[in-house]
Amino acid sequence: MGMAFLELDGIHKSYYLGKEEFPVLKGISLDFERGEFVSILGESGGGKSTLMNIIGGLDRQFTGQVKIDGKVLDHSKEKEMDAYRRGTIGYIYQSYNLISHLSVLDNVLISLDMTTLNREERKQRAIDLLNQVGLGDQMKKHPNKLSGGQKQRVAIARALASDPKIIIADEPTGALDSQNTKEVLELLDGIAAQGKLVIAVTHSQEVADYGTRIVHLADGVIDNETRLKDAYPVQEDQGLAPRKMPAQATFRNAYSHLTYNFWRNSLIMLGTGIGLFAVLLFSGLGNGVNAFIQDQINSLVNPHSINVMKVDSTKKLGSAAAQAKMAQMANDPTKMAISDKQLASLEHLKGVDAVEPGYAFAGFTATYNGKHSNGNGLKTWTKAYTDNSVTYGKAPTGNGDTILISKNVAVGLMGTKDWKQAIGKTIKISMPWLSKAGQPVQAIRDVKVVGISDSGQTSVTVMSYSSAKKMLESVKADTSPTFVSVNAKSLDNVKSIAKKINNIKVNGRYAFLGITVGDLLDTVQQYVGLASTALSAIAGVSLIVSALMIIVTMYMSVSERTKEIGILRALGQSKGDIRLLFTSESILIGLFSLVPAFVLAYGIGALLNSALSSIVSFNFIQITGGNILTTIVLAILISFLAALLPANRASKMNPIDALSAD
Repeated sequence: MGMAFLELDGIHKSYYLGKEEFPVLKGISLDFERGEFVSILGESGGGKSTLMNIIGGLDRQFTGQVKIDGKVLDHSKEKEMDAYRRGTIGYIYQSYNLISHLSVLDNVLISLDMTTLNREERKQRAIDLLNQVGLGDQMKKHPNKLSGGQKQRVAIARALASDPKIIIADEPTGALDSQNTKEVLELLDGIAAQGKLVIAVTHSQEVADYGTRIVHLADGVIDNETRLKDAYPVQEDQGLAPRKMPAQATFRNAYSHLTYNFWRNSLIMLGTGIGLFAVLLFSGLGNGVNAFIQDQINSLVNPHSINVMKVDSTKKLGSAAAQAKMAQMANDPTKMAISDKQLASLEHLKGVDAVEPGYAFAGFTATYNGKHSNGNGLKTWTKAYTDNSVTYGKAPTGNGDTILISKNVAVGLMGTKDWKQAIGKTIKISMPWLSKAGQPVQAIRDVKVVGISDSGQTSVTVMSYSSAKKMLESVKADTSPTFVSVNAKSLDNVKSIAKKINNIKVNGRYAFLGITVGDLLDTVQQYVGLASTALSAIAGVSLIVSALMIIVTMYMSVSERTKEIGILRALGQSKGDIRLLFTSESILIGLFSLVPAFVLAYGIGALLNSALSSIVSFNFIQITGGNILTTIVLAILISFLAALLPANRASKMNPIDALSAD
């Protein structure tokens, strides 16, 4: 007689309660051939299930040896045992142990996923096996729709799926009536006839009598062996080649569990989605507000222009100190006067296409036909103004006595209805100033209105430079400019030119402060940035709540699926596969929660934009590709982190304990 296919040699196993030892198996030595249907018969508590778990590679804590085909199995190596269960063992249980959220077909396929067959072959094999056990018409159903006998047949088809050499059946007919028992036993006998080793653990004499040999186990020892008939002849077959569970199969399992409990999970997805939506909306709002401010400032001020004021200081002033000094000077406009020498120092700057001197006056009064209208700021026209500054008419350029007035001034002179009629009228401008001798004077000039500015809050009144100069000459005032507008040829050079201007010294003193549109924007954007950060922090809190929701869901999922974890480990899945199963389910929840997040963000964003458009025609919620990408990354990250602890807990479960869970 040749070497036995499966050999057990001196198997001892004890359980411990505190220090006390309870021996369960007391030195079992047994040989098994392929083509046999061996029944291990004995009363409950005699150690049958423990023996079966050792043969099946689930129980790794024992002494003695298990050999397969003459090779000793190393039970201490977990990965080796996973591979052994994948390739050699098929399990059939008394309680069927089907996975409830998978269809009948998928229950069989889960075992086939760990073979090297391609997708089409796997599906075909699963269908063939289900036909073989008489369930060809039940494949789409879930286990809860099947009778006990049908469930046991699914379990048999699954045990056969990966074409294992050994089939272990634990009380395979324990829950079945006599008709179903007979059919299941015939199936098992047929499996042995195909040259496999079938080991049935049972306390039923009827089951035992059906096989080729009975091994009687009592009190942890074999007290009797009976051969009923010879083993079936074995044909050499190649069998299916096993492989590790591929990641996409694990994802499919996770996906089917998720969709099986879809309504419960959809609440979690909605909750997480609201957190992600808040992040998206606040990012979009920050973008929109920044864009709006930039748009407003750029529409009125040419971004190429640098507004140059005199500071005349021994040390270089920061913008705050410079602004304080300028405010001081504004009270006495003559202190703002820029000398010819200082002006000349600006004309040689590289990359500049215009240096335009100008005047900035504080208050003025416009008069027409006995009507007065007061304005609070009057400047001279330079390239710093953009075409957007002129709403009606044209700009006051050239040497004529021309002016662009703000809508408020026009309304004051012409009335609320007819303010546009101001264009073409000649009006009188008067304002307080100082003569060269330092005497207060009233400077007056008649100017023609050539345009009106109506840009909301920022509408301006601007006169031509030559007109303003003549007005000052008429009262013998100093005609030195009070500011200079420097225009850079290219946008890229604006900052560097402003820097050079701020470094210019005249008579050993810093002469100027140059302010660019960028400086204004930077300040405003800092404030907007702070507000955005505060809003994002609020959104962040909602994301933490979402993460906690996912963690709780995953822990619930692990405890609900404890038995499934045991089944999958018994089928040969590794700890890593189990970890991936729960991690991928969590990540799927995260990805699905992007759907309500995007729907809400775009829906509410559009509503807010249309609500605000009645005030300002500008989109305040601007969600960029970058925002979308960040949100997707956040969703994956949160759900991945939320899965770490539950998935780890699941992977560390003892498969035997997991299988016995209710």
